[in-house]
Amino acid sequence: MDKFFVAISVLLFTLYSVTAQNIMTASSFFQSVSEHYGTITDYEANLEITQDGNKYSGTVSFKRPNLLRIDYTRPAEQVVVFNGDTLTIYLPGIQQTLLQTLPSSSGAAGMNLATPQGLGRMSRYYTIAYEIGQNAVPLDEASTEMVIKLVLYPKTTSEGFRQIKLAISPDSKLIRRVEATTTQGKFFMFLFSDYRINQGLPDQRFVYDAPPSANNFNNFLFSE
Repeated sequence: MDKFFVAISVLLFTLYSVTAQNIMTASSFFQSVSEHYGTITDYEANLEITQDGNKYSGTVSFKRPNLLRIDYTRPAEQVVVFNGDTLTIYLPGIQQTLLQTLPSSSGAAGMNLATPQGLGRMSRYYTIAYEIGQNAVPLDEASTEMVIKLVLYPKTTSEGFRQIKLAISPDSKLIRRVEATTTQGKFFMFLFSDYRINQGLPDQRFVYDAPPSANNFNNFLFSE
């Protein structure tokens, strides 16, 4: 009888070990995504942005360590550029250029979420969990594209987002969608598609000269 129970115990332990090898925690999966982004020197992608019901679209360009640019098609000709020091926003509708010097660690507000810096910050300051489970699920109800969905909660109240949701391709390890809710309750969604990786983007891509007719407005984030 003792030998029988020993045999059962060994069998159960073996089954548990095999099962455990197939389990990847949300933190481990997120780390693998972060490591993959660490190998990316630059990328461009199509981008759709939803902000509290308003929709925008364009092309996002990123180059390590912290260069970021968005050329909008909706609204047409609007541009956002972060060159590592200064955030520049050109608003063609009112012919105005907004300029703000920022710490390099801040990136350009929430737009650096899909960068190595953004992922590193999330790993340090957010608790990471699967939204549904470790298996891939459809990106949307009507979609055939499969993604891993994560949900992140800040470890402290000092973070700017109270919740971040990520939809990540399990094959490419690229972020397809970011949904973020700020501590003020504002909702942002960033949808990335058609990535072009490591094209050798020049630094000049992130230099922007606004039309001379535009009026400059400096330090707009802190102006009263």
